[in-house]
Amino acid sequence: MLYFLSLIGLLILTPTSWVKSEPYNYPVANPYAATIVGTPKAFWADLPQKIRVKTFELTVFEDREYPDLLWYNEELRYSLAYQKERAPLIFIIAGTGAGYNSSKMQILQKAFFQAGFHVLSLSSPTHPNFIVSASRTGFPGHIVEDAQDLYRVMQLAWHQVQDRIEVSQFFLTGYSLGASQAAFVSKLDEEKRVFNFQKVLLINPPVSLYTSAKILDDMFDQNIPGGKDNVQNVRNFMDRMFDAFSEVYQDEDFVNFSGDFLYAAYKEQKPPEERLEALIGLSFRLSSSSMVFTSDVMTNSGYIKPKNLVLSSTESLSDYGKVAFRVSFLDYFHDLFAPYFQAKRPGLTKQALIESLSLKSIDAYLRRAQKISLVTNADDVILAPGELAYLRSVFGTRAKIYPRGGHCGNMSHRDNVAYMTHFFMR
Repeated sequence: MLYFLSLIGLLILTPTSWVKSEPYNYPVANPYAATIVGTPKAFWADLPQKIRVKTFELTVFEDREYPDLLWYNEELRYSLAYQKERAPLIFIIAGTGAGYNSSKMQILQKAFFQAGFHVLSLSSPTHPNFIVSASRTGFPGHIVEDAQDLYRVMQLAWHQVQDRIEVSQFFLTGYSLGASQAAFVSKLDEEKRVFNFQKVLLINPPVSLYTSAKILDDMFDQNIPGGKDNVQNVRNFMDRMFDAFSEVYQDEDFVNFSGDFLYAAYKEQKPPEERLEALIGLSFRLSSSSMVFTSDVMTNSGYIKPKNLVLSSTESLSDYGKVAFRVSFLDYFHDLFAPYFQAKRPGLTKQALIESLSLKSIDAYLRRAQKISLVTNADDVILAPGELAYLRSVFGTRAKIYPRGGHCGNMSHRDNVAYMTHFFMR
């Protein structure tokens, strides 16, 4: 879900019977550290460096007018990794703020390609390129609306590539927010029957978008020394993290700011948990502030950019960025998102809207849909108390729950990759 965690890494230094008999050896016990560090190289799955992949651009709305500032996002970008022979096609949906070519998407792309699948990778509906080119409303985060936008894009993308590949059947997956969206897309496909997805895998989904966003907002708001509203406080916090880890980089034989470096730095420095939480929250804030600003410009809401002010493509955005950085996801929800959907649907309460942004709103479907399985971690930091138990009760033997890994921290671990590819191969 946290698209900027690799960037944060630079900043801080800068139901299946198929279960491996060996103990799970993911090495990071602290869930916040796991979310940041990811998987050290020694535990990676063996994935190819290069695969057959092509990037495409797609016009979703022929008659849409775009603000000059966002001209470079007029077409939706996505990628296709393709086999030379007939094979199943897996659609992958990225997590919050992440693009089709983000690091976690490339892990999944390479893993599934190596296993013999075509792989079509889509950016999150919360990514600026998707908001501008493919969102009907311009207000991302409504999981039902986002699923409809994704389903439309999937059909258009399939139409664009179908003459290039031979497809035997269709599968679907996503990680973090993309996992929850995949569940809603699957339900929509049961009604529309365009793809007839045979298997769907949800990787580390939030149960409630609102609850998980609040958890991540609080990690930032409550853990920046001196307060999060002052940009200098954030800079001071990052400087202290830099100083704490710089000695590790100088003393060890690192050539880049990799997961191995972060793991070594974490073991050496053992930063307090509140600093780890602040980093995760900062990553989410960077992602959500970009989403909010893009939404504001596209809808001309006057929330950050003054209403009707036309910004050119060469305009400095630093002042707007500072304002956007102070806006939490929950600010966006209460100030922009909820009023928009309440105006469209008179009588809709905020509580009813919050409940609609949850897997619980499609509980009956998830309980009966045997084609849908779950993989997550017992210590996932975006799950509130009781939500892991809820996922266990819904998916039962269709759930694979690892003991540790934080939020998506173990996605590239060899056991995780083997499990995910085997799910679609069996």
